[in-house]
Amino acid sequence: MNIEDHPRSALDEAIRRAYRAGQEDEALTPIVKTDPSGRPRGRIGPGDTLIFYDIRGEREIEISRSLVEPDFPHFRTAGPLDLHFVTMIEYDARLPVRAAFPKDELVEDTLAEVVGRAGRRLLKIAESEKAAHIGFFMNGKSDRIFPGEERIIVPSPEGLVNYDRAPEMSAGRVAVEVAKAAANPRFDLIIANFANVDVVGHIENKTAAVAAVETVDRELGCVIEAARAHRAALIVTADHGTVEEWLYPDGQVNTGHTKNPVPFVLADYSSPAPETIRLRPEGELADVAPTVLDLLGLDRPAAMTGRSLVAPDSGLNGGRRKVILLILDGWGIRAESQGNLIAEARTPHFDALWSAFPHAELQASGEAVGMPPGTVGNSEAGHLHLGAGRRILLDRVRIDRAVADGSFFENPSFLAAMAGARDRGKALHLMGIVSHYSSHGTIRHLFALLELARRAAVPHVFIHGFIGRRGEKPESGAIYVEKVEAKCRELGVGEVVTVMGRYWSLDREENWDRIEKAYRALVYGEGTPV
Repeated sequence: MNIEDHPRSALDEAIRRAYRAGQEDEALTPIVKTDPSGRPRGRIGPGDTLIFYDIRGEREIEISRSLVEPDFPHFRTAGPLDLHFVTMIEYDARLPVRAAFPKDELVEDTLAEVVGRAGRRLLKIAESEKAAHIGFFMNGKSDRIFPGEERIIVPSPEGLVNYDRAPEMSAGRVAVEVAKAAANPRFDLIIANFANVDVVGHIENKTAAVAAVETVDRELGCVIEAARAHRAALIVTADHGTVEEWLYPDGQVNTGHTKNPVPFVLADYSSPAPETIRLRPEGELADVAPTVLDLLGLDRPAAMTGRSLVAPDSGLNGGRRKVILLILDGWGIRAESQGNLIAEARTPHFDALWSAFPHAELQASGEAVGMPPGTVGNSEAGHLHLGAGRRILLDRVRIDRAVADGSFFENPSFLAAMAGARDRGKALHLMGIVSHYSSHGTIRHLFALLELARRAAVPHVFIHGFIGRRGEKPESGAIYVEKVEAKCRELGVGEVVTVMGRYWSLDREENWDRIEKAYRALVYGEGTPV
Protein backbone atom coordinates (compact mmCIF):
# COMPACT_ATOMS: atom_id res chain seq x y z
CA MET A 1 0.00 0.00 0.00
CA ASN A 2 1.39 3.44 -0.97
CA ILE A 3 1.55 6.29 1.53
CA GLU A 4 -1.15 8.07 -0.44
CA ASP A 5 -3.44 5.04 -0.08
CA HIS A 6 -3.01 4.69 3.68
CA PRO A 7 -5.17 6.78 6.04
CA ARG A 8 -3.29 9.42 7.97
CA SER A 9 -2.18 8.36 11.42
CA ALA A 10 -3.19 10.15 14.60
CA LEU A 11 0.37 11.45 14.90
CA ASP A 12 0.32 12.85 11.38
CA GLU A 13 -3.02 14.52 12.04
CA ALA A 14 -1.67 16.04 15.26
CA ILE A 15 1.26 17.61 13.40
CA ARG A 16 -1.09 19.06 10.80
CA ARG A 17 -3.35 20.45 13.54
CA ALA A 18 -0.27 22.20 14.94
CA TYR A 19 0.37 23.71 11.51
CA ARG A 20 -3.20 25.00 11.36
CA ALA A 21 -2.70 26.54 14.81
CA GLY A 22 0.25 28.53 13.48
CA GLN A 23 3.20 26.32 14.43
CA GLU A 24 6.01 25.56 12.00
CA ASP A 25 8.31 22.57 11.78
CA GLU A 26 11.38 24.24 13.26
CA ALA A 27 9.76 25.14 16.59
CA LEU A 28 7.01 22.51 16.70
CA THR A 29 6.30 21.84 20.37
CA PRO A 30 6.77 18.16 21.30
CA ILE A 31 4.03 15.75 20.30
CA VAL A 32 3.99 12.48 22.25
CA LYS A 33 2.21 9.25 21.40
CA THR A 34 0.18 7.64 24.20
CA ASP A 35 -1.53 4.30 24.77
CA PRO A 36 -5.34 4.09 25.08
CA SER A 37 -5.11 4.89 28.79
CA GLY A 38 -3.19 8.10 28.11
CA ARG A 39 0.24 6.91 29.24
CA PRO A 40 3.15 8.03 27.02
CA ARG A 41 4.52 5.24 24.84
CA GLY A 42 8.15 4.47 24.17
CA ARG A 43 9.81 6.78 26.67
CA ILE A 44 13.58 6.55 27.14
CA GLY A 45 14.07 4.60 30.35
CA PRO A 46 16.83 3.08 32.52
CA GLY A 47 18.96 0.48 30.79
CA ASP A 48 17.51 1.14 27.34
CA THR A 49 19.56 1.33 24.14
CA LEU A 50 19.62 4.58 22.17
CA ILE A 51 21.11 5.21 18.73
CA PHE A 52 21.41 8.91 17.84
CA TYR A 53 21.76 8.77 14.08
CA ASP A 54 22.51 12.44 13.34
CA ILE A 55 25.76 13.10 11.51
CA ARG A 56 26.70 16.73 12.14
CA GLY A 57 27.98 16.86 15.69
CA GLU A 58 27.94 20.20 17.44
CA ARG A 59 24.16 20.62 17.79
CA GLU A 60 23.79 17.08 19.10
CA ILE A 61 26.02 17.50 22.16
CA GLU A 62 23.68 19.24 24.61
CA ILE A 63 20.78 16.80 24.36
CA SER A 64 23.26 13.90 24.52
CA ARG A 65 24.81 15.29 27.68
CA SER A 66 21.43 15.55 29.38
CA LEU A 67 20.80 11.86 28.71
CA VAL A 68 24.19 10.40 29.66
CA GLU A 69 25.88 12.59 32.28
CA PRO A 70 25.15 11.22 35.79
CA ASP A 71 25.64 14.63 37.40
CA PHE A 72 24.17 16.79 34.65
CA PRO A 73 24.10 20.32 36.16
CA HIS A 74 21.79 22.44 34.01
CA PHE A 75 18.36 21.15 35.00
CA ARG A 76 16.88 18.37 37.06
CA THR A 77 16.83 15.05 35.24
CA ALA A 78 15.55 11.57 36.04
CA GLY A 79 19.00 10.69 37.33
CA PRO A 80 21.40 8.20 35.77
CA LEU A 81 19.63 6.28 33.02
CA ASP A 82 22.54 3.92 32.35
CA LEU A 83 21.77 3.99 28.63
CA HIS A 84 23.60 1.92 26.06
CA PHE A 85 24.16 4.99 23.90
CA VAL A 86 25.55 4.85 20.35
CA THR A 87 26.06 7.87 18.11
CA MET A 88 26.38 7.68 14.35
CA ILE A 89 29.60 9.75 14.43
CA GLU A 90 31.67 11.24 17.23
CA TYR A 91 29.99 14.38 18.55
CA ASP A 92 32.36 15.07 21.43
CA ALA A 93 35.15 12.80 22.65
CA ARG A 94 34.15 13.57 26.25
CA LEU A 95 30.72 12.00 25.91
CA PRO A 96 30.57 8.48 27.45
CA VAL A 97 29.09 6.98 24.30
CA ARG A 98 30.23 4.75 21.44
CA ALA A 99 30.50 6.14 17.91
CA ALA A 100 29.57 3.76 15.10
CA PHE A 101 31.63 5.73 12.57
CA PRO A 102 34.54 7.30 14.47
CA LYS A 103 36.77 9.87 12.86
CA ASP A 104 38.95 8.52 10.09
CA GLU A 105 41.84 10.77 10.99
CA LEU A 106 42.64 14.16 12.44
CA VAL A 107 42.72 16.95 9.87
CA GLU A 108 46.22 18.33 10.27
CA ASP A 109 47.74 21.49 8.82
CA THR A 110 44.59 23.59 8.76
CA LEU A 111 44.91 27.30 8.09
CA ALA A 112 44.92 28.20 11.79
CA GLU A 113 47.56 25.61 12.61
CA VAL A 114 49.89 26.66 9.77
CA VAL A 115 49.59 30.36 10.63
CA GLY A 116 50.27 29.71 14.31
CA ARG A 117 53.23 27.45 13.59
CA ALA A 118 54.80 30.26 11.58
CA GLY A 119 54.62 32.55 14.60
CA ARG A 120 51.82 34.68 13.19
CA ARG A 121 48.78 35.74 15.17
CA LEU A 122 45.22 34.97 14.12
CA LEU A 123 41.97 36.44 15.45
CA LYS A 124 38.60 34.85 14.66
CA ILE A 125 35.41 36.88 15.10
CA ALA A 126 31.80 35.74 14.81
CA GLU A 127 28.54 35.97 16.65
CA SER A 128 27.60 33.01 18.79
CA GLU A 129 25.25 31.55 16.17
CA LYS A 130 28.34 30.80 14.04
CA ALA A 131 30.98 30.29 16.75
CA ALA A 132 31.24 26.57 16.00
CA HIS A 133 31.84 27.25 12.34
CA ILE A 134 34.87 29.53 12.68
CA GLY A 135 36.13 27.30 15.51
CA PHE A 136 35.28 23.60 15.44
CA PHE A 137 34.62 23.23 11.72
CA MET A 138 37.26 25.61 10.41
CA ASN A 139 39.90 23.87 12.55
CA GLY A 140 39.20 20.51 10.93
CA LYS A 141 36.21 19.46 13.09
CA SER A 142 38.38 19.82 16.15
CA ASP A 143 38.07 21.79 19.39
CA ARG A 144 41.77 22.60 19.27
CA ILE A 145 42.78 26.24 19.58
CA PHE A 146 46.24 26.62 18.07
CA PRO A 147 49.13 28.76 19.32
CA GLY A 148 48.64 32.32 18.20
CA GLU A 149 44.88 31.85 17.68
CA GLU A 150 42.41 34.05 19.54
CA ARG A 151 38.63 34.35 19.26
CA ILE A 152 35.98 36.97 19.91
CA ILE A 153 32.44 35.61 20.07
CA VAL A 154 29.74 38.27 20.04
CA PRO A 155 26.44 37.06 21.56
CA SER A 156 23.60 36.63 19.08
CA PRO A 157 20.27 38.21 20.05
CA GLU A 158 18.56 36.20 22.77
CA GLY A 159 14.97 35.27 23.45
CA LEU A 160 13.92 34.89 19.80
CA VAL A 161 12.32 31.81 18.31
CA ASN A 162 13.31 33.07 14.86
CA TYR A 163 15.81 35.72 13.84
CA ASP A 164 13.46 37.25 11.31
CA ARG A 165 12.38 39.48 14.19
CA ALA A 166 15.92 40.88 14.32
CA PRO A 167 17.48 40.30 10.87
CA GLU A 168 20.38 42.59 11.70
CA MET A 169 21.39 40.05 14.39
CA SER A 170 24.78 41.11 15.83
CA ALA A 171 26.50 41.99 12.56
CA GLY A 172 27.19 45.55 13.66
CA ARG A 173 29.14 44.41 16.71
CA VAL A 174 31.06 41.89 14.62
CA ALA A 175 32.03 44.68 12.20
CA VAL A 176 33.20 46.86 15.10
CA GLU A 177 35.45 44.08 16.36
CA VAL A 178 36.88 43.55 12.88
CA ALA A 179 37.66 47.27 12.57
CA LYS A 180 39.39 47.27 15.98
CA ALA A 181 41.43 44.21 15.03
CA ALA A 182 42.41 45.79 11.71
CA ALA A 183 43.91 48.67 13.67
CA ASN A 184 45.76 46.34 16.04
CA PRO A 185 49.28 45.47 14.80
CA ARG A 186 49.27 42.25 16.88
CA PHE A 187 47.13 40.39 14.35
CA ASP A 188 48.41 39.15 11.02
CA LEU A 189 45.20 37.39 10.00
CA ILE A 190 41.59 38.20 10.90
CA ILE A 191 38.82 35.75 10.01
CA ALA A 192 35.26 36.96 10.51
CA ASN A 193 31.77 35.71 9.73
CA PHE A 194 28.54 37.62 9.08
CA ALA A 195 25.79 35.10 9.87
CA ASN A 196 22.67 37.00 8.77
CA VAL A 197 21.99 35.83 5.21
CA ASP A 198 22.24 32.15 6.07
CA VAL A 199 20.39 32.26 9.38
CA VAL A 200 17.55 34.55 8.36
CA GLY A 201 17.39 32.96 4.92
CA HIS A 202 16.18 29.73 6.54
CA ILE A 203 12.97 31.49 7.58
CA GLU A 204 10.10 32.05 5.17
CA ASN A 205 10.07 35.82 5.52
CA LYS A 206 11.17 37.65 2.40
CA THR A 207 11.22 41.10 4.01
CA ALA A 208 13.52 39.85 6.77
CA ALA A 209 15.77 38.00 4.32
CA VAL A 210 16.24 41.12 2.19
CA ALA A 211 16.94 43.12 5.37
CA ALA A 212 19.57 40.53 6.35
CA VAL A 213 21.31 40.93 2.97
CA GLU A 214 21.27 44.70 3.26
CA THR A 215 22.57 44.55 6.85
CA VAL A 216 25.53 42.44 5.76
CA ASP A 217 26.27 44.83 2.89
CA ARG A 218 26.15 47.81 5.23
CA GLU A 219 28.58 46.19 7.68
CA LEU A 220 30.75 45.05 4.79
CA GLY A 221 31.17 48.74 4.03
CA CYS A 222 32.57 49.28 7.53
CA VAL A 223 35.05 46.44 7.08
CA ILE A 224 36.13 47.82 3.69
CA GLU A 225 36.87 51.19 5.28
CA ALA A 226 38.91 49.55 8.05
CA ALA A 227 40.88 47.45 5.57
CA ARG A 228 41.60 50.49 3.42
CA ALA A 229 42.60 52.63 6.39
CA HIS A 230 45.06 50.06 7.70
CA ARG A 231 46.33 48.85 4.32
CA ALA A 232 45.13 45.28 4.78
CA ALA A 233 44.40 42.71 2.10
CA LEU A 234 40.66 42.04 2.25
CA ILE A 235 39.20 38.77 1.00
CA VAL A 236 35.42 38.57 0.79
CA THR A 237 33.89 35.16 0.18
CA ALA A 238 31.11 32.84 1.42
CA ASP A 239 30.59 29.25 2.52
CA HIS A 240 27.50 28.42 0.40
CA GLY A 241 24.48 30.06 -1.17
CA THR A 242 20.91 30.52 0.13
CA VAL A 243 18.65 33.44 -0.71
CA GLU A 244 19.98 34.01 -4.23
CA GLU A 245 17.64 31.14 -5.16
CA TRP A 246 14.65 31.96 -2.98
CA LEU A 247 12.05 30.15 -5.09
CA TYR A 248 11.62 26.60 -6.31
CA PRO A 249 10.67 26.23 -9.99
CA ASP A 250 7.01 25.86 -8.94
CA GLY A 251 7.13 29.23 -7.17
CA GLN A 252 7.21 27.95 -3.58
CA VAL A 253 9.75 29.45 -1.20
CA ASN A 254 13.08 27.63 -0.84
CA THR A 255 14.53 28.28 2.61
CA GLY A 256 17.46 25.92 2.11
CA HIS A 257 20.97 26.05 0.78
CA THR A 258 21.82 26.01 -2.92
CA LYS A 259 24.26 24.48 -5.41
CA ASN A 260 25.35 27.87 -6.72
CA PRO A 261 28.93 29.14 -6.58
CA VAL A 262 30.00 31.80 -4.10
CA PRO A 263 32.02 34.99 -4.61
CA PHE A 264 35.70 35.52 -3.98
CA VAL A 265 36.96 39.11 -4.10
CA LEU A 266 40.49 40.27 -3.31
CA ALA A 267 40.94 43.93 -2.43
CA ASP A 268 44.60 44.16 -1.43
CA TYR A 269 44.81 47.64 0.01
CA SER A 270 48.49 47.06 0.83
CA SER A 271 49.19 47.10 -2.91
CA PRO A 272 49.67 50.34 -4.87
CA ALA A 273 47.47 48.93 -7.64
CA PRO A 274 45.17 46.30 -6.11
CA GLU A 275 42.79 46.35 -9.05
CA THR A 276 45.51 44.98 -11.36
CA ILE A 277 46.21 41.78 -9.39
CA ARG A 278 45.20 38.74 -11.44
CA LEU A 279 43.24 35.78 -10.10
CA ARG A 280 42.14 32.50 -11.57
CA PRO A 281 38.50 33.10 -12.58
CA GLU A 282 37.21 29.87 -11.01
CA GLY A 283 38.07 27.67 -8.07
CA GLU A 284 36.54 26.03 -5.01
CA LEU A 285 36.42 26.66 -1.27
CA ALA A 286 39.52 24.53 -0.69
CA ASP A 287 41.50 27.14 -2.64
CA VAL A 288 40.87 29.91 -0.08
CA ALA A 289 43.32 28.75 2.62
CA PRO A 290 46.24 28.43 0.15
CA THR A 291 45.40 31.91 -1.14
CA VAL A 292 45.50 33.35 2.39
CA LEU A 293 48.89 31.72 2.98
CA ASP A 294 50.08 33.17 -0.33
CA LEU A 295 49.10 36.65 0.81
CA LEU A 296 50.78 36.12 4.18
CA GLY A 297 53.96 34.99 2.47
CA LEU A 298 53.76 31.51 4.01
CA ASP A 299 54.39 28.20 2.30
CA ARG A 300 51.45 25.90 1.66
CA PRO A 301 51.88 22.53 3.42
CA ALA A 302 51.73 19.39 1.30
CA ALA A 303 48.42 18.40 2.96
CA MET A 304 46.74 21.44 1.44
CA THR A 305 45.97 20.23 -2.05
CA GLY A 306 43.95 23.34 -2.88
CA ARG A 307 45.62 25.93 -5.12
CA SER A 308 46.09 29.61 -4.54
CA LEU A 309 43.67 31.70 -6.57
CA VAL A 310 46.38 34.29 -7.13
CA ALA A 311 47.76 33.73 -10.62
CA PRO A 312 51.52 33.03 -10.86
CA ASP A 313 52.04 36.22 -12.88
CA SER A 314 49.55 38.12 -10.78
CA GLY A 315 51.55 41.22 -10.06
CA LEU A 316 51.13 40.60 -6.33
CA ASN A 317 53.68 42.51 -4.30
CA GLY A 318 55.71 40.46 -1.87
CA GLY A 319 56.29 41.35 1.75
CA ARG A 320 54.33 40.97 4.94
CA ARG A 321 50.76 42.22 5.01
CA LYS A 322 47.72 41.98 7.25
CA VAL A 323 44.94 39.82 5.79
CA ILE A 324 41.22 39.98 6.57
CA LEU A 325 39.16 36.98 5.47
CA LEU A 326 35.47 37.93 5.64
CA ILE A 327 32.87 35.17 5.20
CA LEU A 328 29.43 36.36 4.12
CA ASP A 329 27.60 33.27 5.31
CA GLY A 330 25.03 32.10 2.74
CA TRP A 331 25.87 34.66 0.03
CA GLY A 332 25.69 32.81 -3.30
CA ILE A 333 26.02 33.93 -6.91
CA ARG A 334 23.26 33.42 -9.45
CA ALA A 335 22.89 35.23 -12.78
CA GLU A 336 19.11 35.02 -12.87
CA SER A 337 17.30 37.85 -11.11
CA GLN A 338 13.98 36.03 -10.68
CA GLY A 339 13.71 34.91 -7.07
CA ASN A 340 17.20 36.27 -6.33
CA LEU A 341 16.99 38.24 -3.09
CA ILE A 342 20.63 39.29 -3.23
CA ALA A 343 20.00 40.85 -6.65
CA GLU A 344 16.78 42.40 -5.31
CA ALA A 345 18.40 43.90 -2.20
CA ARG A 346 20.42 47.12 -2.09
CA THR A 347 24.07 46.03 -1.95
CA PRO A 348 26.17 49.04 -3.01
CA HIS A 349 29.31 48.02 -1.10
CA PHE A 350 29.46 44.48 -2.43
CA ASP A 351 28.62 45.66 -5.94
CA ALA A 352 31.41 48.25 -5.87
CA LEU A 353 33.89 45.72 -4.55
CA TRP A 354 32.95 43.17 -7.22
CA SER A 355 33.22 45.78 -9.98
CA ALA A 356 36.50 47.33 -8.93
CA PHE A 357 38.65 44.43 -7.75
CA PRO A 358 39.78 41.06 -9.05
CA HIS A 359 37.28 38.34 -8.32
CA ALA A 360 36.43 34.70 -8.94
CA GLU A 361 33.57 32.27 -8.50
CA LEU A 362 34.09 29.31 -6.18
CA GLN A 363 32.30 25.96 -6.17
CA ALA A 364 30.78 25.39 -2.72
CA SER A 365 28.60 22.32 -3.12
CA GLY A 366 28.70 18.67 -4.12
CA GLU A 367 32.05 16.99 -4.60
CA ALA A 368 33.92 20.28 -4.16
CA VAL A 369 33.05 20.15 -0.45
CA GLY A 370 33.27 16.39 0.05
CA MET A 371 29.58 15.71 -0.52
CA PRO A 372 27.69 13.56 -3.05
CA PRO A 373 27.51 14.98 -6.60
CA GLY A 374 24.67 17.41 -7.13
CA THR A 375 24.01 18.11 -3.46
CA VAL A 376 23.72 21.58 -1.95
CA GLY A 377 26.41 23.13 0.21
CA ASN A 378 26.14 23.89 3.91
CA SER A 379 27.91 25.93 6.56
CA GLU A 380 29.66 22.97 8.16
CA ALA A 381 31.19 21.62 4.94
CA GLY A 382 31.90 25.16 3.77
CA HIS A 383 33.87 26.26 6.82
CA LEU A 384 35.62 22.90 7.02
CA HIS A 385 36.94 23.35 3.50
CA LEU A 386 37.73 27.03 3.96
CA GLY A 387 40.02 26.07 6.83
CA ALA A 388 41.40 22.76 5.57
CA GLY A 389 42.49 23.87 2.11
CA ARG A 390 41.74 20.43 0.64
CA ARG A 391 38.75 18.26 -0.17
CA ILE A 392 37.62 16.16 2.77
CA LEU A 393 35.17 13.31 2.37
CA LEU A 394 32.25 14.02 4.68
CA ASP A 395 30.64 11.54 7.07
CA ARG A 396 27.49 11.42 4.97
CA VAL A 397 29.40 9.98 2.03
CA ARG A 398 31.18 7.42 4.21
CA ILE A 399 27.89 6.26 5.71
CA ASP A 400 26.04 6.24 2.39
CA ARG A 401 28.77 4.03 0.96
CA ALA A 402 28.57 1.72 3.98
CA VAL A 403 24.83 1.31 3.41
CA ALA A 404 25.40 0.66 -0.29
CA ASP A 405 28.14 -1.95 0.17
CA GLY A 406 26.42 -3.62 3.13
CA SER A 407 29.10 -2.92 5.73
CA PHE A 408 26.60 -0.68 7.58
CA PHE A 409 24.69 -3.82 8.51
CA GLU A 410 27.83 -5.40 9.94
CA ASN A 411 28.86 -2.39 12.03
CA PRO A 412 29.92 -3.80 15.43
CA SER A 413 28.55 -0.82 17.39
CA PHE A 414 25.09 -1.22 15.88
CA LEU A 415 25.09 -5.00 16.17
CA ALA A 416 26.12 -4.91 19.84
CA ALA A 417 23.52 -2.25 20.64
CA MET A 418 20.68 -4.14 19.02
CA ALA A 419 21.67 -7.54 20.39
CA GLY A 420 21.93 -6.03 23.86
CA ALA A 421 18.46 -4.49 23.66
CA ARG A 422 16.98 -7.74 22.40
CA ASP A 423 18.70 -10.00 24.91
CA ARG A 424 17.97 -7.74 27.90
CA GLY A 425 14.37 -7.26 26.87
CA LYS A 426 14.90 -3.49 26.74
CA ALA A 427 13.72 -0.92 24.22
CA LEU A 428 15.79 0.32 21.30
CA HIS A 429 15.35 4.05 20.64
CA LEU A 430 16.30 5.63 17.30
CA MET A 431 16.62 9.41 17.65
CA GLY A 432 17.47 12.08 15.12
CA ILE A 433 16.50 14.35 12.26
CA VAL A 434 13.60 13.30 10.05
CA SER A 435 14.44 14.78 6.68
CA HIS A 436 15.24 13.65 3.18
CA TYR A 437 18.44 15.64 3.18
CA SER A 438 19.90 17.70 6.02
CA SER A 439 23.36 18.51 7.28
CA HIS A 440 22.26 16.63 10.41
CA GLY A 441 21.24 13.45 8.67
CA THR A 442 18.74 11.66 6.48
CA ILE A 443 15.83 9.27 6.85
CA ARG A 444 17.77 6.88 4.61
CA HIS A 445 20.10 6.21 7.54
CA LEU A 446 17.09 5.77 9.82
CA PHE A 447 15.60 3.31 7.33
CA ALA A 448 18.86 1.34 7.31
CA LEU A 449 18.76 1.14 11.11
CA LEU A 450 15.17 -0.08 11.00
CA GLU A 451 16.19 -2.77 8.54
CA LEU A 452 19.03 -3.78 10.83
CA ALA A 453 16.63 -3.90 13.80
CA ARG A 454 14.36 -6.17 11.76
CA ARG A 455 17.26 -8.51 10.98
CA ALA A 456 18.31 -8.50 14.65
CA ALA A 457 14.73 -9.28 15.74
CA VAL A 458 14.61 -6.38 18.23
CA PRO A 459 11.04 -6.47 19.57
CA HIS A 460 10.62 -2.91 20.92
CA VAL A 461 11.85 -0.12 18.62
CA PHE A 462 10.78 3.49 19.19
CA ILE A 463 11.54 6.48 16.98
CA HIS A 464 11.98 10.05 18.27
CA GLY A 465 12.00 12.43 15.31
CA PHE A 466 13.26 16.01 15.07
CA ILE A 467 11.91 18.14 12.24
CA GLY A 468 12.78 21.55 10.85
CA ARG A 469 12.09 23.20 7.55
CA ARG A 470 15.43 24.22 6.11
CA GLY A 471 15.34 23.76 2.37
CA GLU A 472 12.05 21.91 2.67
CA LYS A 473 8.61 22.78 1.40
CA PRO A 474 5.77 23.73 3.76
CA GLU A 475 4.51 20.97 6.06
CA SER A 476 7.45 18.77 5.13
CA GLY A 477 7.75 17.50 8.70
CA ALA A 478 4.38 15.76 8.51
CA ILE A 479 5.29 14.33 5.12
CA TYR A 480 8.52 12.81 6.42
CA VAL A 481 6.89 11.42 9.55
CA GLU A 482 4.34 9.82 7.25
CA LYS A 483 7.17 8.26 5.23
CA VAL A 484 8.80 6.88 8.37
CA GLU A 485 5.53 5.40 9.56
CA ALA A 486 5.06 3.80 6.14
CA LYS A 487 8.56 2.26 6.33
CA CYS A 488 7.77 0.88 9.80
CA ARG A 489 4.65 -0.77 8.40
CA GLU A 490 6.60 -2.15 5.46
CA LEU A 491 9.32 -3.67 7.64
CA GLY A 492 7.06 -4.66 10.49
CA VAL A 493 9.31 -2.96 13.03
CA GLY A 494 9.44 0.43 14.77
CA GLU A 495 6.96 3.03 15.93
CA VAL A 496 7.20 6.83 15.85
CA VAL A 497 6.43 8.01 19.38
CA THR A 498 7.87 11.54 19.59
CA VAL A 499 8.00 14.41 17.11
CA MET A 500 9.37 17.88 17.91
CA GLY A 501 10.98 20.83 16.19
CA ARG A 502 14.75 20.82 16.08
CA TYR A 503 14.65 24.20 17.85
CA TRP A 504 14.17 22.31 21.14
CA SER A 505 16.50 19.36 20.71
CA LEU A 506 19.39 20.63 18.58
CA ASP A 507 20.54 23.73 20.43
CA ARG A 508 24.23 24.60 20.64
CA GLU A 509 24.28 27.85 22.63
CA GLU A 510 23.40 26.52 26.08
CA ASN A 511 19.74 27.46 25.88
CA TRP A 512 19.08 24.82 28.51
CA ASP A 513 15.37 25.65 28.73
CA ARG A 514 15.01 24.31 25.18
CA ILE A 515 16.98 21.16 25.93
CA GLU A 516 14.95 20.61 29.09
CA LYS A 517 11.73 20.75 27.08
CA ALA A 518 13.13 18.13 24.67
CA TYR A 519 14.42 15.97 27.53
CA ARG A 520 11.10 16.01 29.37
CA ALA A 521 9.30 14.95 26.21
CA LEU A 522 11.74 12.10 25.53
CA VAL A 523 11.96 10.78 29.10
CA TYR A 524 8.72 11.82 30.83
CA GLY A 525 6.40 12.10 27.85
CA GLU A 526 5.55 15.75 28.39
CA GLY A 527 4.01 17.28 25.30
CA THR A 528 0.84 17.27 23.24
CA PRO A 529 -0.59 13.77 23.74
CA VAL A 530 -1.77 11.73 20.76
